[in-house]
Amino acid sequence: MRSHADIYETTLLEFRDHLKLERSMSPNTVSAYLSDVRLYFQNLRDCGVDPADASIDDISRFLEERVEAGVTKRSQARITSSLKALYRFLDAEGRLTDNPCDKLSVPKLNPYLPTVLSVEEVLAILDSVDLSRQEGHRNRAILEVLYSCGLRVSELVNLKISDLFLDEQFIRVFGKGSKQRLVPIGEPAIKAIGLYRQVRDAGPVSKSAEDILFLNRRGSKMTREMVFHIVKEQAEAAGIRKNVSPHTFRHSFATHLVENGADLRVVQEMLGHESILTTEIYTHIDTRKWQETILKYHPSRDLPGN
Repeated sequence: MRSHADIYETTLLEFRDHLKLERSMSPNTVSAYLSDVRLYFQNLRDCGVDPADASIDDISRFLEERVEAGVTKRSQARITSSLKALYRFLDAEGRLTDNPCDKLSVPKLNPYLPTVLSVEEVLAILDSVDLSRQEGHRNRAILEVLYSCGLRVSELVNLKISDLFLDEQFIRVFGKGSKQRLVPIGEPAIKAIGLYRQVRDAGPVSKSAEDILFLNRRGSKMTREMVFHIVKEQAEAAGIRKNVSPHTFRHSFATHLVENGADLRVVQEMLGHESILTTEIYTHIDTRKWQETILKYHPSRDLPGN
């Protein structure tokens, strides 16, 4: 007979394979779900409860403990989604008599509005790059491509030279689930890539990275962490006080398109969103900016008592 510890570990591994192979979830989502479920299993283990025998009371107790630990409402929603996914998996495997998550609701969230840079702030960050430094042209090209094409950081570090069609002004991107999309690229980004390529091709290039566009000083593919560091360093150099990450350029790219009247379906296609609902967040950002402008300049601001 298997011990509880064996059941927890085996179930966790099987759930991981389900998320990766059957649900085709991104590595980051899989990691987050597994982290949530691992904590949940620890809670069950302390109570001597098998995951397949857990009740809604066991789940509610765990969620209440996470709230008391100070997790945000957004984290609560993700944990709930993780547990729902776990029990859908166990139910499909025929391991449950009843699904304890059937009556579990995901906490309602206020619309998430990401940090967005103004056009002036984007230009300030781009201009802050010191092109006299060894990595200057590379870093400028990275920032130009992030903003011009709205790429995820994982898409940027995996971008290949063979995926560049600069004469036609577009690039080929492989997004989540290896789904391919074609994204237009602007002249400033094309020019920055051209200048960087002269430096790149003159330096060391490892055999495994011959077709990779952006390389580190050793000639190998860059890591996500390196790109995060570059973006934060340049934002600080430009005097930007916002919390800026590579994704901020993606958000800014999309927001500026929507503000300038781009069709939401086109923006969805360029960003590689599966659902139009994900893209609609940028209409909320545009609305927020409109509301702030109206409130700032509304005549009632000048009335006595305001």
